[in-house]
Amino acid sequence: DVQLVESGGGSVQAGGSLRVSCSVSGGNISNYCMGWWRQALGEEREGVAQIVPGVNTLYADSVKGRFTGSRDNAKNTVYLQMNSLKPEDTAVYYCVVVVNGARGQGTQVTVS
Repeated sequence: DVQLVESGGGSVQAGGSLRVSCSVSGGNISNYCMGWWRQALGEEREGVAQIVPGVNTLYADSVKGRFTGSRDNAKNTVYLQMNSLKPEDTAVYYCVVVVNGARGQGTQVTVS
């Protein structure tokens, strides 16, 4: 089974930056469309970025121009670089295998 482990979350002031990572085992990410979701407390889940093999990454309008999704196939790792963070970006961020919904435990990002 594919396993995903997110890391790199934390607390940051508005306007700051964070990079979250997702290490994948049990599958080769070069074969997968990978995504980043987030869920704020009391809110519905939101798709943030979708990293499609051989295609530009797709972004939610709420993060376009501020967030950058990328992958390192050699390391089997997916990244989400988050710049110009806002308080409304506060959420648990999940790495996802889009085709089957497999996801990690999430990492908390808090922007104050």
